[in-house]
Amino acid sequence: MLNKFSFLIFVCALCLGFTTTPSHASANKLTIATATPGGTYYPVGVAIGTLLSIKLAKKHQITATAINSAGAAENIQMLKNGKADLAILQALCGINAYKGKGAHKGKAFKEFRSITMLWENVEHFPLLRKYAKTGDISDLNGLQKNFSIGTHGSGTEVSGCTLLKTLGINIKKDFELEFMDYNHSAQAMIDGRIAGANIPAGPPVAAVNLLYTQLGSDKITVLEFTDAQLEKIQKSYPIWSRYVIPAGTYPSQDKAINTVSQSNFLACRADLPEAVVYEITKTIFENLPFLNNTHDATKAISLKRATAGLPVPLHPGAEKFYREAGVIN
Repeated sequence: MLNKFSFLIFVCALCLGFTTTPSHASANKLTIATATPGGTYYPVGVAIGTLLSIKLAKKHQITATAINSAGAAENIQMLKNGKADLAILQALCGINAYKGKGAHKGKAFKEFRSITMLWENVEHFPLLRKYAKTGDISDLNGLQKNFSIGTHGSGTEVSGCTLLKTLGINIKKDFELEFMDYNHSAQAMIDGRIAGANIPAGPPVAAVNLLYTQLGSDKITVLEFTDAQLEKIQKSYPIWSRYVIPAGTYPSQDKAINTVSQSNFLACRADLPEAVVYEITKTIFENLPFLNNTHDATKAISLKRATAGLPVPLHPGAEKFYREAGVIN
């Protein structure tokens, strides 16, 4: 088994050949749309692509390459136009696209399918502590400072705007919006150019880790969600649930953070061959120790919860594997 350091060296070598917008080649040369570096989508996508290529190239001639993107919202479009074969998506983006809601109102996209639940996309709203009055998300109400909501067209932007709007926070009036990726958001906070950011990802998140390392818990905090705030969110969007980030997840974080999360899932184009998706699904679940050694977020992936709460139908190839494994009848 590769240790994390060896794995990262290996991945860096692979990444030299990655491109951001490859054209669709064949059903056996797959691309996985992820997000910007600094979050969780990209390293997990790289890990899945590496695993599939190692295990399936020789026997099945299946390879997979992770590509970066603006995130879940753009990944939907990449599946739609054939720029990606698989994608990591937020539950919110997936269900909105499939049912024609939100940004997809009146133009539902149904030509994609689920493969498996992955991990919880945990809401991180870091804020410079000098602006934190209560320590919960209400501190963003009337902030009147620069705030990064995520890159344009990203799932980060969509989920952040959805949550804040649901809680009565007016993103256009309560702060000056910036549209930066996770790493740039963290650096801008460190430099004092912005007051806070929206950084949803599976903990530990590299960008949030950087904030705690550089600023310390006396200058940075991750805003919490109260039970009342969660209840209000769930009335409109039941996909979100309570998530507690344990103390010690980040440097100098000595108290647990009561936040919320929604699930991420692995999706694919509906027209991918059943045999290909079957091998993808089987390979993932037969090699979870490999994935678990690449990023802590992958430890949430399990056969037991693989089909729980998926926002779009299963691909027949994944369904075949789950029937054989006794996950579904």
